[in-house]
Amino acid sequence: MKTYTWMLTSMAALTLALSGCSKKTSVDTAPLEKSFQSAEPATRSSADQAVAAVKSADYASALAQLQTLARNAKLTPEQQQAIKDVMAQVQKAITDAATKAVGDAGKSLDDAKKALPK
Repeated sequence: MKTYTWMLTSMAALTLALSGCSKKTSVDTAPLEKSFQSAEPATRSSADQAVAAVKSADYASALAQLQTLARNAKLTPEQQQAIKDVMAQVQKAITDAATKAVGDAGKSLDDAKKALPK
């Protein structure tokens, strides 16, 4: 039983790791980058950090940066909309990755069950 649990845990961890690395980001950061080109240096730096996090698929950091950026009172309507749009895309990417990971983990579990002796 311990071997089965260990195999299952290992396969689930491997599946999650592989599914997280298998796809590049599908989040379009161009509107965000464009809207912050003429922003103050500190604000632009925050936007650049958020874009870098999105491009490296570090969605948790990206959301945190975007939320911090959204609280800035000096944003233009274009910048506010760009932040909202990118946040929605990041949240969708997180949901898609989680759904794929669950599906892959289920398949791995089925494969593990088939591989065990009866």
